[in-house]
Amino acid sequence: MDTNASVNYRAWGADNIAYGPVELPGLVTWIKQGKVRADSWVFREKDATWARASDLSELKVLFKSKLPPAAAAAADAMGIQPGSLRRIKMLADVEDRLLASLLTYLEVVKVAPFGVVVNKGDHGDSLFMVLEGEVRARVMIDGRETTLSTMGVGECFGELAIVDQGPRSADVIANQPSVLIKVSDAALRKMLAEAPALAAPFALALARVIAQRVRMLTKRYEDSIHFSRTASAAGTAEA
Repeated sequence: MDTNASVNYRAWGADNIAYGPVELPGLVTWIKQGKVRADSWVFREKDATWARASDLSELKVLFKSKLPPAAAAAADAMGIQPGSLRRIKMLADVEDRLLASLLTYLEVVKVAPFGVVVNKGDHGDSLFMVLEGEVRARVMIDGRETTLSTMGVGECFGELAIVDQGPRSADVIANQPSVLIKVSDAALRKMLAEAPALAAPFALALARVIAQRVRMLTKRYEDSIHFSRTASAAGTAEA
């Protein structure tokens, strides 16, 4: 590996922003963190060229597959590496070996801008995690769109659907080209049967996401009650 740390690099991120400049050690750290993947575009200032990270001579050794055969095949088929899953908040603390095993239970869903991921009322049986891009949850009220939330890289939706298979409560639309990781109910059941040691940390991460959602909704409800009572008190005082 070329150890000349004086050469600067820039990396093209999943959010379509060029990050850097960084020297080689910093770029290697990004690779280990999953921020730069084998197929990420990297600019090398020494020769003023863009190339895939795995095509740069000083980085090739970092992308030699050390995955089990099944995980390596899944990574090739999906076009992602286990480290890239660390972009997902709920998977950020999962061990590397478990991330590699998790690949065989995941699906990659690519959505064009304004593409529909799910429709309100659809049967829900899958969790989605945003690996690249951005999506929004919306409802239509009297023919007008109301955005409930916007979800970027690292966030997820459908965590209740994978648990109770209830109907989707909102449409989810892509705001920009997006890459989503899908975990279906069937895949989760298969994981539980075949790899309980993998299913356990995944289920714990899922439970944490649901708990955070409940806390957030409780806080919103408390805030709305407080606002309503404050407004009522103000109106009574004016009367």
